[in-house]
Amino acid sequence: MKRFFGLVGFVVAAISAAHAADKAAPPPACSSAEYRQFDFWAGDWNVTQNGKQAGTNRIDKILGGCALLENWAGTGGSFGHSLNYYDASRKVWHQTWVDNQGGPLELEGKLEHGNMVLAGNTLDPATGAATLNRITWTPQADAKVRQHWETSADGGKTWQTAFDGLYARK
Repeated sequence: MKRFFGLVGFVVAAISAAHAADKAAPPPACSSAEYRQFDFWAGDWNVTQNGKQAGTNRIDKILGGCALLENWAGTGGSFGHSLNYYDASRKVWHQTWVDNQGGPLELEGKLEHGNMVLAGNTLDPATGAATLNRITWTPQADAKVRQHWETSADGGKTWQTAFDGLYARK
């Protein structure tokens, strides 16, 4: 009988210790609101530009919600991937893009007035000329997402649209 009560006491103590540890455990990684700011882009999409099919894009939440993985397939045979994540130490969103044309793109930015705005420079390999890229993702009232990609050759004084796509869920 003493053994039984000793074992019960041990089990109760272990459960109490585990319960205390649960209370003191930090929240799961990537659980703060900042990590959810770009979740509106997650999904399986048909993408159009000027009313014509431009491609498909699948955006998956990965790594326990710590990142978004983009899988683009354009109607003209282009395809590419991006990794998007929130850098809590610098309080910025980051995107690393690469495609089958060898086109890398590094963007950073933040949520501005409900729109995700990321920007970064690319260099022309032949001339070395810098181009500033700015991409804005805007959630629409009808659950679609507009992606507006602009470029500037004069450091942001003037902008030209490179892509203006509308994402509609499949």
